[in-house]
Amino acid sequence: MNASTLDIAAPDRKEAFAERLLQALNDGALCLMISVGHRTGLFDTMSRLAPSTSEGIAAAAGLNERYVREWLGAMVTSGVVAYHPATRQYRLPPEHAACLTRAAAADNMAVFAQYIATLGAVETDIVECFRHGGGVPYERFTRFHEVMAEDSGQSVLSSLESHILPLVPGLVERLERGIDVLDLGCGRGMILKRLATLFPRSRFVGIDLSADAIEFARTNARGLDNLSFIVRDLSDFDQWATPGAFDLVTTFDAIHDQARPLNVLKGIYRTLRDDGVYLMQEIGGSGHVHKDTEHPIGTLLYTISCMHCMTVSLAQGGEGLGAMWGQEKTREYLTRAGFRSIEKNELAHDVQNLWYVVRKGTPS
Repeated sequence: MNASTLDIAAPDRKEAFAERLLQALNDGALCLMISVGHRTGLFDTMSRLAPSTSEGIAAAAGLNERYVREWLGAMVTSGVVAYHPATRQYRLPPEHAACLTRAAAADNMAVFAQYIATLGAVETDIVECFRHGGGVPYERFTRFHEVMAEDSGQSVLSSLESHILPLVPGLVERLERGIDVLDLGCGRGMILKRLATLFPRSRFVGIDLSADAIEFARTNARGLDNLSFIVRDLSDFDQWATPGAFDLVTTFDAIHDQARPLNVLKGIYRTLRDDGVYLMQEIGGSGHVHKDTEHPIGTLLYTISCMHCMTVSLAQGGEGLGAMWGQEKTREYLTRAGFRSIEKNELAHDVQNLWYVVRKGTPS
């Protein structure tokens, strides 16, 4: 390629990149408005309404009309909502509602849009970390556990019985007979609550660093005698984990957040019975940034990692693995913890995560 070719091509590349950035600005703003639409129930309301004016939509949703009208402006200019000027009526197309409403269940993309606003709230803290190091502690993330609970509701709860539990042959039958189960980094405990309800003969314990999340979990699980929650830092779990206490240990996108992830994994090995199973959900990064360019939500995952997963670990003086630590390092850490049987699984509905079935014994 000669110099003249470079001179001609460079402006074209610049223009294309500028257009991409312009689209990114619009899309970032759209994510904020989608988050608002989800939290206020506007998408759910519009999915049930015939075409309606901003006054009608606001009244049906029980919201302020002026704010609803401005929000609708963002929805129309982004192509999410259709508008009929002659009647001043707005309509949420059913194919869009199928991706933006609570009725969409596992397909509700509005849940994930909330991450943009949630992470934006700590941007100034993160900038200070760029300048001085350190991390942003859990308590600064006022809505993160709430959003994560919704995220898990889609990626885990929606397929818990149909896809996830069947990853371990015979697990459902064991749960029905009654076993001891531990979930580490349990957050608001939504998954444990479902399991405790489904399998009343089994006993469930959840542990999390966040006192607020555990308070919510305890309140939400009232009436379930087979479920308990503990607030505790897992950094030295390898030291205080009760040996051979559990038949099943689970972590759902939790290990990479830990200050001392290897210590947590060693603790799991210690507390797992010899015939027990460790079921591990982790982000499906490759561990190599050039390969992660192929991940459908790679940019989002690196952003969440930078502005939450990595920084909360560093705030504890931890390792700061980050969400995209990758499959190779995951296997390395599991092996260092003592595990010898590591089976990786992918679920078609879950583009974000990998699922590992891990045992103490020799691989078959």
